[in-house]
Amino acid sequence: MTKKVLILIGDAVESLEIYYPYYRCLEQGYEPVIAASSVKKIHTVVHDFTDWETYTEKPGYLIDAHIAFEDVKPEEYDGLIIPGGRSPEHVRMNEHVPSIVSYFFETNKPVASVCHGSLVLTMVPEHIKGKEMTAYIACKPEVEAAGSTYIHEDLHEDGNLVSGHAWPDLPGLMKMFIAKLEE
Repeated sequence: MTKKVLILIGDAVESLEIYYPYYRCLEQGYEPVIAASSVKKIHTVVHDFTDWETYTEKPGYLIDAHIAFEDVKPEEYDGLIIPGGRSPEHVRMNEHVPSIVSYFFETNKPVASVCHGSLVLTMVPEHIKGKEMTAYIACKPEVEAAGSTYIHEDLHEDGNLVSGHAWPDLPGLMKMFIAKLEE
């Protein structure tokens, strides 16, 4: 049976952080399903590090959302991926997202979070309290406020949660996530 992977995104998701996991799941033979606030074309962004003190942002490609958050039945999925970018800032505010994310922790199914994806996880502090994770450094205050320990590494694994610092860490993150899905 083909494994199904749910990916939670919204406008301003980082291009590499949605496209890399999406195509890697396809390559692995999984069925990746992109969920957003509604079924629509999602605008992605490209974050890069130049000579600024923070990242820059430019428009990226469009990608289709397959299902609305309100229609997600988490029990149909084997794993969850939460990309970063600015998308998590508003994805986490959707009333359906906390219960979706909670399901994966309650059933100990694999969860991958990269970069700002950790902001979505902070909406379920009961599941991440006491866990260790990495994320983009600007997310450290929110990670710690939710009761997690911020780890200064590019990649980290704690139970069913695998986390990555930023898009350059996607190969390692997906390797860890796939290993968990195949356990």
